[in-house]
Amino acid sequence: MPINTRMESCLAEERGAMVFWSPDVQQRKPGSKVQIIDVFSLQVVTGYTRDPQGRLLLESQPSVAAGRNWSLAKAAQLMRNDARPHRWVALQLNKQAWGLFWAGGGLQRCRELLSQKVPASDISSALVAATPEALLRLVLDLGADQSSPIRSPAAKPAKDQHKGAWRIIAWTSLAWLTALGMTIAGFLTALERQDRKLELLLERTAPGSVMR
Repeated sequence: MPINTRMESCLAEERGAMVFWSPDVQQRKPGSKVQIIDVFSLQVVTGYTRDPQGRLLLESQPSVAAGRNWSLAKAAQLMRNDARPHRWVALQLNKQAWGLFWAGGGLQRCRELLSQKVPASDISSALVAATPEALLRLVLDLGADQSSPIRSPAAKPAKDQHKGAWRIIAWTSLAWLTALGMTIAGFLTALERQDRKLELLLERTAPGSVMR
């Protein structure tokens, strides 16, 4: 499957860290807000600590809502100095960037690029399949039900209704997110084709071209 050149334009290395941007080049500033994503374990950075040897360790959770927002400059510094620097992507807090990353193939592309810099053993021990259910839990924090305290039998029906409502919202959100990603990807592909047609037309009509 050919690589989408417009998708590639979203990826850049800034200050030694991989960043996934909106295609809007004008917004690429050091002060831009981002979240740091572990593309292999599907977790979002919430803070950082240090191990006994003094090495920086980013802490993360499988929930976008729990993730912390950073300036690009700070995020790049943390990612660069982390003991595992080749598993992180700084994702710009932008609707278009967000849609392209989660539903438009950006996550898979970042995994492909970073896997070339990480030992296979480290990938296999951390890799979480990017299934719709896994992405839902990450984006909508559906894992909260698993850690909830035990309730009495009488409370179960209400809990089931609550969970069912959240599942409907979750699947609706995923469908919207997927549709958004597909629409954006289709638009970018069509735009790229139009650019190629325009280039060919300009070449044919340029002064000095051979007339038959």
